[in-house]
Amino acid sequence: MPVPRDLVTEGLAAARNAIETEAAAVSALADRLDGVFLDVLIAVATCEGHLVVTGLGKSGLVGRKIAATLASTGTPATFIHSGDALHGDSGAVTSRDLVLALSASGETAEVCAFARMLADRGIPVIAMTGAEHSTLAKLAPYTLDTMVLREADPLNLAPTASTTAALVMGDALACALVVLRDFTHHDFAKFHPSGALGRKLLGDQA
Repeated sequence: MPVPRDLVTEGLAAARNAIETEAAAVSALADRLDGVFLDVLIAVATCEGHLVVTGLGKSGLVGRKIAATLASTGTPATFIHSGDALHGDSGAVTSRDLVLALSASGETAEVCAFARMLADRGIPVIAMTGAEHSTLAKLAPYTLDTMVLREADPLNLAPTASTTAALVMGDALACALVVLRDFTHHDFAKFHPSGALGRKLLGDQA
């Protein structure tokens, strides 16, 4: 059965609106790179252990990507699922580590429970949330604000603009750390020996 033309037109408008909404959400982040961001940047740069990233659901997926980007650009980082953390994996976090906890609402039960466990152990938590007065934010010495005015989907329900904002804030942190660590093309090549990118970088250095 063919799709009615008016629905196709509405769908295209929704797609354009999604792009514009997410672009606006990302643009707004630049004004939030304030003293707190600098404190986080220094805390991560001087961390003697790993930056452990955690989250659940869509935030967890974004957290995995943030951890991967950090690790590939010179910041020792790993991901622990918040649910798994409550079933023993929290033992992987040491007193030398920092934890970056993602939750758009700041009220995700497993993320908050993990953060509370860490606070009890004296391990600092960096909250990345769109709710500065949330439970997660109150448990964390640092809060990176990723608030968005609305999600990008027509129902304003699906994590879209909020997950994009979190991803970009993570990229901003990784890029700043590249500068602080004086991370070079040579360093990047050592972490990427395989694939087209690795071959290109190693070939350029030959």
